[in-house]
Amino acid sequence: MPSYRSTHPAASPDPATTGYRALLRNKEFGGLYFSFTLTVAASTLSGFALGTLVDHRTGSPFLTAVSMYGATFATVLGALTLMSVADGKRPRRTLLLLQLVALAGVAAQAIPGLPLAARFALLLTLGFFQSLGTGTRLGLLAEVVPASAYAPARSLMNVTSGGTVIVGYAVGAVLLHHLSPYGVFVVSAALTALGSAVVAATVREHSIRLTRRPGLRRTRAANAELFAHPGRRMLLLNLWVPNGLIVGCEALFLSYDPGRAGTFLAAASGGMLLGDLTVGRLLTAERRRRLAFPLRLLLAAPFLLFAVHPPVAVAAVAVFLAAVGFAATLPLQEELLEQTPEAVRGQVQGVESAGRMTWQGIGAAIAGGLAQYVAPGTAIAVVAGASVAVTLLYRPSRRTGRGAGEESVARFGRFRLCHDDQGTPFGVHQPPPGG
Repeated sequence: MPSYRSTHPAASPDPATTGYRALLRNKEFGGLYFSFTLTVAASTLSGFALGTLVDHRTGSPFLTAVSMYGATFATVLGALTLMSVADGKRPRRTLLLLQLVALAGVAAQAIPGLPLAARFALLLTLGFFQSLGTGTRLGLLAEVVPASAYAPARSLMNVTSGGTVIVGYAVGAVLLHHLSPYGVFVVSAALTALGSAVVAATVREHSIRLTRRPGLRRTRAANAELFAHPGRRMLLLNLWVPNGLIVGCEALFLSYDPGRAGTFLAAASGGMLLGDLTVGRLLTAERRRRLAFPLRLLLAAPFLLFAVHPPVAVAAVAVFLAAVGFAATLPLQEELLEQTPEAVRGQVQGVESAGRMTWQGIGAAIAGGLAQYVAPGTAIAVVAGASVAVTLLYRPSRRTGRGAGEESVARFGRFRLCHDDQGTPFGVHQPPPGG
């Protein structure tokens, strides 16, 4: 029977961390990284412009919020239907096509007379295709960097994404002083086009994985296998639920203290940057794995202080320390990658990303609904307590090392979608008959 192990170079038990500069010297990673940065910038500017336009037209806080963040709810639809395209035979071409779809959608938003209903339809459509693009990009990322460099690569992209969003909103505010929202849409479209050009110029084609055409049936079947394995289910639960609940806590900052909400959000951003830099850049894979559980506890525990309404300085420090715990995502993502065969890496990572974003919306809804009945500080503490409980009750098994990872990959590899039409299995890198 063919092997379904990763063909990446095996990491040593205590591998040296990979520097960001070394990663950026990799032409393909640099292309994925810079195109990702341009995509985040374009999405931030587009969301800011659409939110401003909707606010001017309707004056509705709810519609304004949906216009800025509603696309995230469409990502789960992509994960459930067509995410298997992320593992197609030509992922570079797929990513380019999805970038061009995004370009067309953003350009359409720049049409002045477009009705709001059409704008929201475009928003949800782009969110759907964005989830597919995320899965494809992350699948390519796992191909262009060695396994030992995956966490530093995700760390660098996380840090850059957070910084780009902050800068993007600031630049968007400046642009709106000189341009209309339609002009900002044009700028966003130009950034999207530039991101597409970067991918075309730097990323080569990786003909890998699929033996059958991607589609709804393949997506559903691979998702069923993904969730059928207890180890992967536990990893996904720990990647989604604690993080989502804490994002819900952060969503109540404005209700908790309107005058200090900016301070708390800035503290959270600083903590996230520090956590990603430290865990992703300075720690070895073994140390990251050992710290994953304490970091998930750190993510929620400081928010329990909000039940007693601490002084602003104490609350800000608590938020900063808690946000460092978001870095627990990195070792969990490494484990998930280790337990995933190359044939479905893009889809699995796309599902993980879409689920995490969806749970952030769910967490905000839970926290906001609870705050309708209790004080915001109490709601923050209760939701944080729920995050701690999930972390304690659903801790992934310690048997997730090399042996368990290989066993998991082998089970996934025997999945029927890795067989040809006659039912004969063949290797991940072996093309299908006639391919």
